[in-house]
Amino acid sequence: MFGSIKKNKQIHRPQNAIAQHNEGIMEQDDKYRKILERYWGYTQFRSLQEDIIRAVAEERRDTLALMPTGGGKSITFQVPALAMEGICLVVTPLIALMKDQVENLRKRGVKTLLIHSGMTSREIDVTLNNAVFGNFKFLYLSPERLGTELFLARLQKMKVCLIAVDESHCISQWGYDFRPSYLRIADIRPLLPGVPVLALTATATPQVTADIMEKLRFGAPHLLKKSFERSNLVYVVRTVKAKESYLVNIFRKEQGTGIVYVRNRGETKATAHALSCAGISADFYHAGLSPEVRAAKQDDWKSGKTRVIVATNAFGMGIDKPDVRAVVHIDLPDSVEAYFQEAGRAGRDGKRAYAVLLYSENDRYKAAMRFRHGFPSPELIKKIYQAVCSHLQIPYGAGKGGAYSFDMIEFVIKYRYHALAVMSAFSFLARENIAELTDEINNPSRLLFLVNRDDLYKIQINNPDLDILIRTLLRTYTGLFTEFTNIDEEYLARILSKSRDDIYHLLSRLSRMKIAEYIPKRRSPMLIMHEERLDSNNIRISAQNFGEAKKRFITRMDAMLAYAENSKICRSVSLLNYFGESDAKPCGQCDVCRSGNSEKAARQKSDRIREQIRARLRQSPVETDKLISGFDDQEAAIRIIREMMEKGEIVEKGKLIMNC
Repeated sequence: MFGSIKKNKQIHRPQNAIAQHNEGIMEQDDKYRKILERYWGYTQFRSLQEDIIRAVAEERRDTLALMPTGGGKSITFQVPALAMEGICLVVTPLIALMKDQVENLRKRGVKTLLIHSGMTSREIDVTLNNAVFGNFKFLYLSPERLGTELFLARLQKMKVCLIAVDESHCISQWGYDFRPSYLRIADIRPLLPGVPVLALTATATPQVTADIMEKLRFGAPHLLKKSFERSNLVYVVRTVKAKESYLVNIFRKEQGTGIVYVRNRGETKATAHALSCAGISADFYHAGLSPEVRAAKQDDWKSGKTRVIVATNAFGMGIDKPDVRAVVHIDLPDSVEAYFQEAGRAGRDGKRAYAVLLYSENDRYKAAMRFRHGFPSPELIKKIYQAVCSHLQIPYGAGKGGAYSFDMIEFVIKYRYHALAVMSAFSFLARENIAELTDEINNPSRLLFLVNRDDLYKIQINNPDLDILIRTLLRTYTGLFTEFTNIDEEYLARILSKSRDDIYHLLSRLSRMKIAEYIPKRRSPMLIMHEERLDSNNIRISAQNFGEAKKRFITRMDAMLAYAENSKICRSVSLLNYFGESDAKPCGQCDVCRSGNSEKAARQKSDRIREQIRARLRQSPVETDKLISGFDDQEAAIRIIREMMEKGEIVEKGKLIMNC
C-alpha cells in the first residue's frame, strides 16, 4: 500500500502555509500594537494581554481572563474591539468606573456611549439609536439595563463584535459581590450568535471561575490566568489595640505615598485628622462628597500634594497610581477577595511596597454585628421595601421598570432603619428580581437640542435673551443635536457673567419651550423597580437563597479572620492558596516569614532536629529522655522521634537505636 506514494513529487504547501500563517500573526500583532500605540501611547503589551486579545479577536473564543488589580484588563477588550467591525458591549456594575473609562476613551477620540440607571428613558432611547446608527465603537451599560424591552429591541439591530463582562465574578453566587442582574447577560447571547464573550475579573477562586464560564454559557471552557503573586508586595498583619498611633508610626517610617482604608465615612475624616496632627500630609475621601471635591482630593493625592488618602472602598477603582508605597487597612474587609484587590493598589511600579492589616480582637465582634445587620429577617425586608416605596410615593401595582432617585440618609433618618440593613434588604429583593438599589450616582447636567439648526437660528432671532446662551452652548459643546451632552452651569455662568441661578432658569426655559431637553444635575443612589409595587403577601424571599447567602458570608469572613489570625503560614502563600495556586513558595519577607513561624521555617527547623537526632544516634544508642532533654524545643523533638519510629528509621530497645 505504501508503493503508491510518488517519492519524486515534493509538496511545498505546508511550508508556504506555515510562512503565511506566521506572516498573518505578525500582521495581526502589528495591527494590535499600532492601536495600542495610537490610542494609549504604549509600544508593548503587558504579560497575557496579547494572548487574550488574539483569543477573542482571531479565534473568536469565549474567554475568561484573570488578571490582578492594575494588570491592564480594559486594554484586553478595548484594543480588539477597535480592530474589529462593529460595536463592543461592555457590561459593568461600577457606574463610577464606567463613566471614568468612557471619559478616557472619548478623550482619545474613540466614539463611546453609556447607559446606566441614572438616565431618563429619553436619554436611553437616544443613546440606543446612536448605538445602532451612529458608528460608535463601545456601549457601556449596567447589567440591569440588559433585560429591558427597549434595549432588547435595539440590540438585534446592532452590529455587535464583542461582549466584555467586567467584574465577572458578580455573576457567580459563590463570588463575593454577587449581582442577580448579571444573570441576564447569558440571556442576550442567543440574539448575538457567534459573538464571543470576554469575561474579566481580578479575583476569583477556582470554584468561581468554573461558575462564571457556566453562567455565561461558554462554548468551551477557556481560562487565561496570570499568577496572583506580587513578589514586590510585603504583606503584614499587626495585632494592635491603638490602631491610630500605630498607623502614624507606619507613615513616619515609610516615607512614600499611601492609602488607608476604613469602613465608614466618619472614620475617613477622623483618621486623616489624626495623621495631619502628627505632621503627615493626609486627606479624606468618600462617596458622600461632591464630584468636584472628590476630583480635587484625588488630583492632590495623585500629584503628590497630599501624601496619604484615607478612604472607604469607594476610592481606588480605575486609579492607576504606580508609586503607592503602603496600603493600610484599619478595619477588617468582608472577604479575602476585597482585601486582595485593595491591597494590590500598592507597588504597581514593581518596587517594594507594603500591604498592612491592623487587627484587634474587637474586629471579630464588629464582623458579627455586620452579619446581624447584613441579614435582616424576611419580615424586616418586606417592611423596608414597603417603607421605601411609600417614601418614593410609588403606588401599589405601579412602578415596574422605573428608576427612582433615592436619598439613603434622608430615608434612614426618617424611618430609623440601619443603612446596612436597607442595602442588604434590597440585595435579597434583587435576587428575587423584585427591586434593587444601585450605587450612588453622580449625574452631571445634560442637554439635547430637540430642533434642527435652521429652526434654532430662527428661535435665536426671535429671542435675543436666549441667543447669547445658545451661541455659547454651540461654541462650547459638540454633539448637542445628536446625543445628550454633559454641560456645566457654573462654567456657563462665569463666561456669561451671570449667576448659576440665571443659567438654570434660561436652560429650564429652553426645556419648557421644547427647544431642548435639559436634565439638571443630581446625585443619589437609584431604586430600580423590576416589578410593580407588591403587597407584602406577594413578596417571596427564597429560604434557600437566604440560607446560602448567609453561608457564603460566614465562609468568606472566616477566611478573612483566618488570614488575620494566622501566624504560621506565609501571608503570600495563604492568599495564593485561597485563589487556587497550590504550588506557591514562601515569600521570605512577610511578618510570618520574618518571625520564623512560616511553613518553610517550620520545615527547616524539623529537618535540623531530625539531622541532629540521626547524628547523635549514629555515635551510640541513647536513652529517650536523655536524647529529648538535649533539645530546646522538646515537643518538636518528641514528635519527630515518633515519626522516625513509625517509619522504622529508629527503634527502641531500652535505648533508641538507628535501624540501619
